[in-house]
Amino acid sequence: MSLCSIKHLQPQQILCITLKTICIKANAQSCGECIQVSETCGWCNFLSVGESKSARCDDLESLKKRKCPDNKIENPRGSIKVAQNKPVTNRKKDVAEKLKPEQITQIQPQKLTLTLRSGEPQTFDLKFKRAEDYPIDLYYLMDLSFSMEDDLEKVKNLGTDLMREMKEITSDFRIGFGSFVEKTVMPYISTTPARLLNPCTGNQNCTSPFSYKNVLKLTDNGDEFNRLVSQQQISGNLDSPEGGFDAIMQVAVCEEQIGWRNVTRLLVFSTDAGFHFAGDGKLGGIVLPNDGKCHLENNVYTMSHYYDYPSIAHLVQKLSEHNIQTIFAVTEEFQPVYKELKNLIPKSAVGTLSSNSSNVIQLIIDAYNSLSSEVILENGRLPEGVSITYKSICKNGVEGTGENGRKCSNISIGDEVFFKISIESEKCPLHGKSETIKIKPLGFTEEVEIVLNFICDCQCAAQGQPNSEKCHEGNGTFECGSCKCNEGRIGRLCECSKDEVRTEDLDANCRKDNGTDICSNNGDCVCGTCECKKRENPAEIYSGKYCECDNFNCDRSHNKLCGGHGRCECRKCICDANYTGSACDCSLDTSTCLAKNGQICNGRGTCECGSCKCTNPKFQGPTCEICPTCPGVCAEHKDCVQCRAFEAGEKKDTCERDCSYFQLIKVKDRDKLPQPTDQSFPLTHCKERDANDCWFYYTYAIRNDTKEVFVVENLECPAGPDIIPIVAGVVAGIVLIGLALLLIWKLLMIIHDRREFAKFEKEKMNAKWDTQGNPIYKSPINHFQNPSYGNKAAAF
Repeated sequence: MSLCSIKHLQPQQILCITLKTICIKANAQSCGECIQVSETCGWCNFLSVGESKSARCDDLESLKKRKCPDNKIENPRGSIKVAQNKPVTNRKKDVAEKLKPEQITQIQPQKLTLTLRSGEPQTFDLKFKRAEDYPIDLYYLMDLSFSMEDDLEKVKNLGTDLMREMKEITSDFRIGFGSFVEKTVMPYISTTPARLLNPCTGNQNCTSPFSYKNVLKLTDNGDEFNRLVSQQQISGNLDSPEGGFDAIMQVAVCEEQIGWRNVTRLLVFSTDAGFHFAGDGKLGGIVLPNDGKCHLENNVYTMSHYYDYPSIAHLVQKLSEHNIQTIFAVTEEFQPVYKELKNLIPKSAVGTLSSNSSNVIQLIIDAYNSLSSEVILENGRLPEGVSITYKSICKNGVEGTGENGRKCSNISIGDEVFFKISIESEKCPLHGKSETIKIKPLGFTEEVEIVLNFICDCQCAAQGQPNSEKCHEGNGTFECGSCKCNEGRIGRLCECSKDEVRTEDLDANCRKDNGTDICSNNGDCVCGTCECKKRENPAEIYSGKYCECDNFNCDRSHNKLCGGHGRCECRKCICDANYTGSACDCSLDTSTCLAKNGQICNGRGTCECGSCKCTNPKFQGPTCEICPTCPGVCAEHKDCVQCRAFEAGEKKDTCERDCSYFQLIKVKDRDKLPQPTDQSFPLTHCKERDANDCWFYYTYAIRNDTKEVFVVENLECPAGPDIIPIVAGVVAGIVLIGLALLLIWKLLMIIHDRREFAKFEKEKMNAKWDTQGNPIYKSPINHFQNPSYGNKAAAF
């Protein structure tokens, strides 16, 4: 089964079904309309009798199944043609002969022509390689407000020092210099005459304020740079933010005055303050938006009082358009502000400038290395309906997709990186003409030019016959095997006018049995003939003269059309062999009704549609083997076995009448009973008890429709109790319990007596006294002592 087979739809087939649906739902009336629906759609120049014109447009697989010859299928494909493919340059720095910038190639190919068909992407490879010793133009744009006074002193020797350092990177280096302060209107500067001459306070000698001044055009003379920069003076303004954006805009757009070449362009923006941007000009009464044009006269920006500051987006556009990479050399205080600005400006970097710009050379070199180690592709404006996707294959095979597919990082000189670029057109442009787009790496002047051609019609359309007799007296153009009707005409052969399509006479031919529904509400009446509607699922088809039939509205079973055992024809199931019923859900096979004993439904029912229908309502189960209300096999036959084997039990008097339905076989003991493993038929072991509490054992089985009962001929009755041991045991138990109680009483008395004797002994010891004196006797003799006589006592 192919992926697009829909007889048993699988989840992975949904995409294929959707693609089929696109072609059908389009209802295309010409080959050109068909091929623009999707790249999976084809047009058949051969039309079967009775098919509508739109039936020509379908997916290729369906067209082939409908017996459309391969040479009659129109399916034009897109293509890629490389017009210019100059290899990337392998340039060496130490080679005597130097190449001009326009002779160096870093991107390949340079020019392509793509032929696009709607929905079919065209993919090509692009290579980029950083050339060694590539020329560099660097323009140093400096803030000359008063706070940058000490920085100017360090920059005065920047030219020769930077030239010397950059020679390690490239042998072709040029440097320029420009300065900026602020717009020359209030409230940015003081407009009093004295402040206009010297905006600084105290004894400071400052030059008049200005917006932007191009001091030195790009040059390879470092000494000239030092000389002109040494002549510069600090100026001043009132507010903290500066007018740097005005200066950046003029540096970007004034290519001739600045002297930019088509090489690597670096702009170093040095400041210790923030910036004004679009809208801030209103404070000075300036409301006209920046026009993004060059306004330098005598190297001075003359329209700062007339145009507002540019917006960030405007700057991004101009910097990208002129391939300028920006390095923001700012003090640590304003690092967060300019890092946010860097995120908005592609191919830009931010470096921390020391308080006196002493580290500016190292900052420039580090920033240049960072910028040059990353390549980011960008494309120009795309035509309507055209989209582009990128995939990068960078150093060490690292791949990127989405936005990361546009760039590669950590690229060294001589490294090659690759990009896979896919361009797709969703529709044919209205004018159908060629379009040109360009792709280039940001910060580089080289680019890839891509010419886009669009397939808007089939090749067979060029051989069309206008006003052909095949199209009802010349009412259409016969092209690609069908009639493309003139305005106001419809029908397979353009035989009808739009004004006549819905008249009563024509519609009457589209009603079945003079009913009210036109084409059974499943089609359109075109010139008195029903053209059935197309379904989203291409396997579902309306058919019949009045579109009254279909192959998908038959009865279902288990959520399957015709139970999965037949086909649907005109809303009725045609069942496969061994199946019947309105939904082909009734099987004629009886094997599923066989019970374990080999009987159909255990002899308790009939087999209908492959399932047992039990005749006795108390039985159920797949083969009528379950009886939830039945007492069980053993209990069911207990009384009959008891009366026939032992002439006892409840059925003793009616035994011959009620219990002759089985064959009784007696055995000596339980070991002689049949075992389940010895039999090929179901067997049940039973153990039952009679009224005398005697047990009897038997088996019940059905073999070859004969019921057999094997029973042990001897009952197992319980023996009577032995009275003497029981009585003796009871008496002995009573005696022993009595003796134990006496012993316990005696032991408790002994313990009590001993405690009392110990208590007596203790009290006797405490009762002893001195028998030689009367405890109440008091002597009549008193003793006293004369304290002044030798401490001798006298007695009286």
